[in-house]
Amino acid sequence: MGHENVRREPEPCIDPTVEYIMNLSLGFSPCPNDTFIFDAWVNGNVSDTHRPAETHLADVETLNTWANESKLDVTKLSFPALFRNLDQYRLLRAGSALGLGVGPLLIAREPIQANDPELMSKTVLLPGRMTTANLLFTYAYPQIHHRIYQVFSEIEDALLNGEADLGVIIHENRFTYAKRGLHLVKDLGAHWEEKTGCAIPLGCIAMKRSWGEEAAAAITTAIQLSLNEAQQKLPAISDYVIEHAQTMESSVMRQHIDLYVNEHTMTLTTSDLEAIETLFNIYKEIEGIHSTDRPSFF
Repeated sequence: MGHENVRREPEPCIDPTVEYIMNLSLGFSPCPNDTFIFDAWVNGNVSDTHRPAETHLADVETLNTWANESKLDVTKLSFPALFRNLDQYRLLRAGSALGLGVGPLLIAREPIQANDPELMSKTVLLPGRMTTANLLFTYAYPQIHHRIYQVFSEIEDALLNGEADLGVIIHENRFTYAKRGLHLVKDLGAHWEEKTGCAIPLGCIAMKRSWGEEAAAAITTAIQLSLNEAQQKLPAISDYVIEHAQTMESSVMRQHIDLYVNEHTMTLTTSDLEAIETLFNIYKEIEGIHSTDRPSFF
């Protein structure tokens, strides 16, 4: 008996860009700027783009620490955490937080001048050793060594409870500290801008280098499409953003998004990269790194 000619359907070919995204682990913070950017992507609302296999929301210093362990494939990081892990992670061109007038603030329980010698003996609360806030504080006040690191959202309460004299606040706390009776000592972002003339590089989205160029392009596109989807729906804020903002007032949520999601977020420009390299050089100086090699961010 002759063999029947059986027509076999070709094996399905998975687009490699789809495969990258289907298998990756993604991490970002529950802050409104991050959830605004990633909402559409992680919830399957970006056309022709699969959602990541795993999504982890955590405080940025937790994400920074995880980067030391190479835990996530794509992750939000403070820039100093990226600098520390450039052998493992590369910068993506979308999703970063840079800008003018967006920097951390040094505040106090009691009024004190920014140049008061008594500052040198004060204890300061900071939102993490690897945060840009800590780096900018060191840039402005290298002589203040009494530091306590804790979650950024707890710093205002800790100051009011007398746990320290000073605190460096980030994110939405810049909109709330004065209402709670706390006092501005120094705008650390303004200090950076005056000294360097650059936008402030606060945070970025980084990807494991081992994933390669094609994956980086696919993931950058997914972030940009997700951000575009969110921007098309403004002024509405999604339930996803509201859910993770917890008790934050809607007006503060909007201010947060307006400030930290800006023209630098969709794609990094040449001037943005110059600002990042300037921060990297200051990081090297503070950390005592003497290499003259230019960083390979990508």
